Amino acid sequence: MVKASGTSHHIRREIAAYSRGLPGLEGNVPVMLQAAPDAGLLVTRYLPGAVVSGTPAEEDPETYRQAGELLRLLHQPAGTSGSYLKSLTIRTTSMLERAHGLLARPVLRGLASAIAAVEHFPVVVVTTHGDYQPRNWLHDDGTIRVIDFGRAELRPWVHDLVRLGHQQLLGQPGLTASFHAGLGRLVATEEDRQSWRLENLNQAVGTVVWAHHVGDRDFEQQGVRMVERVLDGFEPYPG
Repeated sequence: MVKASGTSHHIRREIAAYSRGLPGLEGNVPVMLQAAPDAGLLVTRYLPGAVVSGTPAEEDPETYRQAGELLRLLHQPAGTSGSYLKSLTIRTTSMLERAHGLLARPVLRGLASAIAAVEHFPVVVVTTHGDYQPRNWLHDDGTIRVIDFGRAELRPWVHDLVRLGHQQLLGQPGLTASFHAGLGRLVATEEDRQSWRLENLNQAVGTVVWAHHVGDRDFEQQGVRMVERVLDGFEPYPG
């Protein structure tokens, strides 16, 4: 598989993820064969399988158990960051300014208060996928594999739970239980909860702003619903 772009930063993120190593995931993630970050070129070994999204596998609890297990292996600790939450707060506040006119004023005030209330704990960072959901999973004769690490980065582990929580796992306790059986952890500590809250705020506002920018009205409304859930104390992973 060959990826090439002279402008996208996603290829460089993917190269960085493969370069750091993905121990324990051999055979379930692509293998980097050649890379030229400056040229925006990446060559990986082909992984067999069909994309899970839109297939019966997307509703199969076993899919989520395996996906959770793979995510547990991916989330290897890579140190502690004392600045991550502060930096994410700044970026989220900046996005909130771009959401004026897209969200009602009371909602914007609620978001600003919620962002300001997050405590800036030092957090353990891990290699996160960044877009962990069925469109980036492959199903191959009962085996789940993971592709597309173009949004991979060192972040708190809860980052990879947000998209699933607002989509496939929303109102699906059986799938949620299967996913966490594989993952082996819940959002339980105060550090996790602060990270979870801010990651949700960031991704919810970011969805509204980005979808409006590209003219995707349906996705923009999905972002609005994300914002509403977050302000309502969204807790899809009860401890």
